[in-house]
Amino acid sequence: MENPFLGCHPTDPIPDPFLNQPKLFRFLRPPRKTTITPFLAQKSKQKQPLPTAAASLKLREHGGHLQQAITALEQGSPIRSRVYISLLQSCIDADSIEDGRRLHASLCAVQDCNPFVETKLVSMYAKCGSLEDARRVFAGMRERNLFTWSAMIGGYAREQRWGEVVDLFFGMMHEGVLPDTFLLPRILQACSNTGNLETGRLLHSLAVRIGLLDSSKEAHVSNSVLAMYAKCGELDSALRFFEKMDRRDRVSWNSIISGHCQCGGHEAALRLFARMRAEGIEPGVVTWNILISCYNQSSNPDLAMELMKQMESSGITPDVFTWTSMISGLAQNDRMNEALDLFQEMLLTGVEPNGMTVASAISACASLQALDNGKELHSYAIRIGCSHSILVGNSLIDMYAKCGRLEDAQRIFDEMAEKDVFTWNSMIGGYTRAGYCGKAYDLFSRMESSGVRRNVVTWNAMISGYIQNGDEDQAMELFHMMEIEGIRRNTATWNTLIAGSSQNGDPDQALRIFRQMRAFSVRPNSVTILSILPACTNLLSVLKVKEIHSCILHNDLQRDISIANALIDTYSKSGDIEYARVVFNGLSGRDLISWNSMIAGLVLHGRCHDARDLFNQMKQEGIRPNKAIFASVINACGLDGLVNEGKKVFSNMTEEYQLSPGLEHYTGMVNLLGRSGRLREASDLIDNMPIEPDAALWNALLTAARIYGNIRIANLAATHLFKLEPRNPETLRLLSHAQALYGKSNDASKVPRAKKEGSINESHGCCWMEVKPKVITFSTGSQVTMNSESKLAEINSRIMDTNEVIPDFDGTILEIEEDSEDIVGTHSEKLAVAFGLVNLPTFRAIRIVKSVRICTNCHTICKLISKLYKREILIKDPKSLHRFNDGTCSCRDYCQLL
Repeated sequence: MENPFLGCHPTDPIPDPFLNQPKLFRFLRPPRKTTITPFLAQKSKQKQPLPTAAASLKLREHGGHLQQAITALEQGSPIRSRVYISLLQSCIDADSIEDGRRLHASLCAVQDCNPFVETKLVSMYAKCGSLEDARRVFAGMRERNLFTWSAMIGGYAREQRWGEVVDLFFGMMHEGVLPDTFLLPRILQACSNTGNLETGRLLHSLAVRIGLLDSSKEAHVSNSVLAMYAKCGELDSALRFFEKMDRRDRVSWNSIISGHCQCGGHEAALRLFARMRAEGIEPGVVTWNILISCYNQSSNPDLAMELMKQMESSGITPDVFTWTSMISGLAQNDRMNEALDLFQEMLLTGVEPNGMTVASAISACASLQALDNGKELHSYAIRIGCSHSILVGNSLIDMYAKCGRLEDAQRIFDEMAEKDVFTWNSMIGGYTRAGYCGKAYDLFSRMESSGVRRNVVTWNAMISGYIQNGDEDQAMELFHMMEIEGIRRNTATWNTLIAGSSQNGDPDQALRIFRQMRAFSVRPNSVTILSILPACTNLLSVLKVKEIHSCILHNDLQRDISIANALIDTYSKSGDIEYARVVFNGLSGRDLISWNSMIAGLVLHGRCHDARDLFNQMKQEGIRPNKAIFASVINACGLDGLVNEGKKVFSNMTEEYQLSPGLEHYTGMVNLLGRSGRLREASDLIDNMPIEPDAALWNALLTAARIYGNIRIANLAATHLFKLEPRNPETLRLLSHAQALYGKSNDASKVPRAKKEGSINESHGCCWMEVKPKVITFSTGSQVTMNSESKLAEINSRIMDTNEVIPDFDGTILEIEEDSEDIVGTHSEKLAVAFGLVNLPTFRAIRIVKSVRICTNCHTICKLISKLYKREILIKDPKSLHRFNDGTCSCRDYCQLL
């Protein structure tokens, strides 16, 4: 049978008499028995005479001395119910449950026992904190009235056991007892705190039908209904009820404003606030605090601070909750110094902070690793008596741990009389961050035996600690143990593993975990995406990037500017600049990182003209470029050989934008000048630099000197390179090639010795290509099975017979000797290109990742193949990305010489 009352709405008739409820309630009274329950049994079946007036007065006098009165009762003195009730009230006032139990044991002395005595017993037990005793008395009562139910519901409400409050309400209705104006708000509060909108609507309907919302009644019932709708997120119903209220006091306005703040309607809350003042109701400190807290929680502490100033201007003095909200709001928005300044200002105004205020200030010190300030706050907490609170203790443990004072953190942990899960988590997290996973695991093991259940944050801290220390096996073991222990793994758990695998150089493992996360229907967040995208920044991952992009769209994360910026960067590095541009063009709001990622991506792919156009567009939109953008634009000018424009960009950086050039800018300028053969100018630039040149800068000068045959400058650059990187094989290789190409020099004798000492590796390395579902490895001289040997021979023959002329950077033409044994079968990249021509569809680009730099010969062969076969070839080596298309390379034939 369906419960007819649960479907009621405020306009529906109330089912009457509420006796046909099929729902089973937790607090139904037991079936009647033939004998009186011993709990309430009277001492004798024979009717005893009522105590004399003198005896009653004597007991009343003893009521002033509770112990003497109880002793008299225990000796068998009879007592009237009203005196007994006053003694129970004395137990409540003294919060003495033991005296209350002694009185309960003497219940048989009450000659005129009635439901009011039993109700007072229930109230005594409930108010003295023994709900189980109250429940036993309540369950044994034969007659329960409104006061009995109110006492029981009030006890559970004080303990914030809101689910039982709702159950009691249904039990009360089952017995035909209706709530009054005192009890109904408590039940509505239970619905608010449990989000029980259905029961809340039922209570609203009941209040309408029994007249508890009449204008003549107290307004607190209407305010409770309004607060219920607001806290349950039912703003439309809350607004309708609010507009129909005959009387709206400050509490009413606070409820509707708080409801909008809770649901994210900050602007609507401000409009209601203005309307409240316009209707002549001045907001009190609670109203101001609601708005200030709302804007702090919505990451807008500036507006919250402005509201606090308006509050003071209107004559309302901020209380401790106002200051605490502002301090914690600034700390939560990473404005730690301002939070500490505000704490000092609070002390100067004479407002004494509470534990929450001190804890927020200590947390700010923890984030700043400001140990001295943290120790001062610790002393202050001891002085005002809040150092032993769990909240302050947890903050102190976290602060000392983050400041590297694990001994102090452990001492506070050991001294805390009461510890919650946050206490344990703070201490475990401190040890894992410091790399002491063994000590963290000891605490982790002790935690369960101490009676505090480990939560998902505890497990995440341990997993993160093992990941950071490179122990992925132990991290994975804990990860699997979570399922066995019944701990639901949250998004942060998966994020920790994904980020750890990516940072530890295992992108494939990171991607497997990401896919497993989705298979478990765990919704990824922005941290997930930002952790997995770095694992896909190579040419073999473009399909994986698109898979992640699809996940971003599916979970509506594309509006996050940090995710969009990461996508632009990842698409660029994975070789798909067109998709990067699509993401960039789709941004409604671009920040500096968006522009930087897009410009750098265009330069990486050799689209330097587009990069310079985007740079000019950015300036036209009033966005001030930073150093990274200037470095990209200088490189773009260098690739296109625009010396004058590059020099102008370099000078504008310092003169117009007052930015000091860094090593990356000077390296770009040396490349720019070196490409155009201005070696003397490049050398002078290095001599006049205000900062010390690094290896990359000397490398750029050495490359330019090699190209233009300037052995003197080449040896000068090499000398400095040897000092900076004496064992770098790449440095030795560059000088060796320069001297071999241009003959002897004064320092020629150094080459053999340097070569021997540096152990130059002449290996041409290996490379990889993805042919779904496998990644194939190619190494120099290896034989890879082709689908057709005749196709391989056809590629060799076609290259030999071609009349195409493919010049290098310096204008030299590649000569292919007639007796060349196997043009496409020598170096690993040429093997991979040939394999791609045979096995990949013509519409798909050939994507190759190479372990060492591509040589000049292979570079030219790839240009030639791209033109002969009309195929796009992308090769990523440790130095740069080469995009071959129609006989040209995005590096302008220069990067392979670096």
